[in-house]
Amino acid sequence: MREEQPAAGELEGAVRRLIVRWRRSARAAEPAIAEIEAMTPSAFRVLVAERLRAVERDVAEVRARINGLLFVVAGAVITQLVLRLAA
Repeated sequence: MREEQPAAGELEGAVRRLIVRWRRSARAAEPAIAEIEAMTPSAFRVLVAERLRAVERDVAEVRARINGLLFVVAGAVITQLVLRLAA
């Protein structure tokens, strides 16, 4: 059986909606840049520190996930070695 593919018109509409949303978000970011430029130095430092903490949390989460994946791979390798030695 052949899977149904969306019509070209539907794809074009989806792409147009995506472009419109992207442009709106780009325009919404412009006032934020102006607000940052008008900030006092101490407020800017607080903002940067807050964003840095968020990045640190994200990096810690990624690191934990990578460590988990490494343990799964190591466990699979050890299991295969044990199974081959036992067979």
